[in-house]
Amino acid sequence: MGTGTPTFGKFNGGKSHITCPRCGRHSYNVVKGYCAACGWGRSKRIRRYSWQNKKINGKRLI
Repeated sequence: MGTGTPTFGKFNGGKSHITCPRCGRHSYNVVKGYCAACGWGRSKRIRRYSWQNKKINGKRLI
């Protein structure tokens, strides 16, 4: 098999993101070891910016 589009059909492997223990969103990167949504695993502080508008659901703590 060569390179290009046909080879992308081989990607049926594992999970890159799982549920975050801190915020409850499906944003915790297993390989990198931190959450893309709240920054858990990278920082003690909650990942928060002035330009973002995140809705809070019942599962999340923040």
